[in-house]
Amino acid sequence: MLKAIIVEDEKTSRDILKNYLQKYCPQVEVLGEAENVDEALVLIKSNELDLVFLDVEMPYGNAFDLLEKVGNHNFETIFVTAYNQYAIEALNKHASYYLLKPISIDELIKAVDYVTEVKERENELQNTVLKPKTISNNAKITIPTQEGFEVLEIQDVLYAKADDNYTHLFLKNGQKKLVSKTLKYFEEALKENSFARIHKSYLVNVNYIVNYKKGKGGTVVLENGKELSVSSSRKIELLAFFK
Repeated sequence: MLKAIIVEDEKTSRDILKNYLQKYCPQVEVLGEAENVDEALVLIKSNELDLVFLDVEMPYGNAFDLLEKVGNHNFETIFVTAYNQYAIEALNKHASYYLLKPISIDELIKAVDYVTEVKERENELQNTVLKPKTISNNAKITIPTQEGFEVLEIQDVLYAKADDNYTHLFLKNGQKKLVSKTLKYFEEALKENSFARIHKSYLVNVNYIVNYKKGKGGTVVLENGKELSVSSSRKIELLAFFK
């Protein structure tokens, strides 16, 4: 059961969403409703929540103000709004899903199913010996240099970070390589070798993950101590590597 609240300043919109959830998403238990940031803060602090349905625009503050005030949290967020210009900012703020008004029942079901799967996988893995996919010992990749190209052992790459049309590769030995290829290029090249795209900026070798924190959006810690953000929309992709 997902314990949820609805944060929306319009009573009619709250009632419609609550009715849809009761009819089509029985796994959601709505614990309360709030019509502004202050009321939402009280509900969030008073309950252990799995999910918050959050309108972007509210009186005396918006969704982003609320998330800043909450700080670190374990719940997932589904943004609900009539304004699609917030889509990119919503994703950057670690929203699990983004719903436009008027709410589509099919999209609502998809959003709730996604959050349900994230929570189930997190709970399953919490008390499990993790066995991530392993990479071949002799797998290699070439990266362009001014003189030609360099050959890297894939198992030596901890993670990659986007930098516009370039990518920084961070290696186990502490070295960093700047490559004139996009992160999307490496995502495609390494998709069969235990690399997961966890964020718009990061591609990580899952074999070197030593800690996963649910937290605000979620983070992973690598064996060298580096902590990287995980986008809520990428959680399923990451958690699928662990069995």
